[in-house]
Amino acid sequence: MRLLGLDPGLRQTGWGVIEIDGNRLRHIANGAVGTDGTLSLAERLVQIEQGLLDVIERYHPEAAAVEETFVNKNPNSTLKLGQARGIALLVPARAGLTVAEYTPNQVKKSVVGAGHAAKEQIQMMVRTLLPGSEIAGPDAADALAVAICHAHHQGPALKVAAGGGT
Repeated sequence: MRLLGLDPGLRQTGWGVIEIDGNRLRHIANGAVGTDGTLSLAERLVQIEQGLLDVIERYHPEAAAVEETFVNKNPNSTLKLGQARGIALLVPARAGLTVAEYTPNQVKKSVVGAGHAAKEQIQMMVRTLLPGSEIAGPDAADALAVAICHAHHQGPALKVAAGGGT
């Protein structure tokens, strides 16, 4: 089963696609959808939408997971991040994928084993769990971590849904 992990952001929305093969995880692809900071908010949201549509069309994931927004000190930044997150939830849902949500602490605990892990620890564990993968940057690593988290939380249910057992 193919999973799409998303790490929403207005500047960069990270994405990562993995595949569950029995008890193994396999890296398929990763990257980030960047936006042009000179454009209006609406135009930047369209860029995120189109980029995510392209990823879904190219890699055909069967489910998606999105990292939940944490609250920033700056309410304006939090609001903009929430709008980007809305696009990250909407695009896979409109494509017919089931969409799960995980808090940053759930993702970190699932991948590293500690809910307050540093970004460097997450990147190292993603590389360990997906050997041979070339990671496009920190946003892509975070998105792969979200996909791995979803695989860990939903693994048995995903296998059943894919016809892999009861």
